[in-house]
Amino acid sequence: MTELLAPWIWVFGLPFVVAAQATRDLGGTVLWGAVVGVTGSLVPMAVVLRGVKQGKYDSHHVTVREHRLIPFLVTILSVGTGWLILGVGGAPPQMLALSVSLFVSLLVMLGITFGLSWKVSMHSGVAAGAMVVLAVTFGPWLALVGVLVALVAWSRVALGDHTTGQVIAGVLVGAGVGGMLFWALT
Repeated sequence: MTELLAPWIWVFGLPFVVAAQATRDLGGTVLWGAVVGVTGSLVPMAVVLRGVKQGKYDSHHVTVREHRLIPFLVTILSVGTGWLILGVGGAPPQMLALSVSLFVSLLVMLGITFGLSWKVSMHSGVAAGAMVVLAVTFGPWLALVGVLVALVAWSRVALGDHTTGQVIAGVLVGAGVGGMLFWALT
């Protein structure tokens, strides 16, 4: 579950699903989905993988809290760049809302991780935020994705990468900040 439902996978795939609903056009889906997916997922993951290769990080999950600063800052900068591209390019409001909610969630997680010196679970946060975005976009029945959120949270605790409190905090930030901000903006 940790690998199959990793943050980078959610953040890459979700924008295409939201873009498909927002544009109902293949070209728009690919364009706007790619802007958010690439800036929110692929660029940050490339930086993390480069850091792993250079020995800066223990794994692509960056499990050491103190090592997360550069990946957080790169992701915030990259998502901010995507947000700018969406705004200048006239993207649908749902795509701007998705990008803004991702950006704000990252800022909150950065604040918790370094301001409170606590390793909040990005895995559970991203999964929970995606669940709310899907439910807002396609209807409340997609809250059933909560089963996947629970599996992700369980896997993080079972692997010893997070405590129960850290995955619960991730779920609350993801759903409460990211998901609810997306809902409010759409």
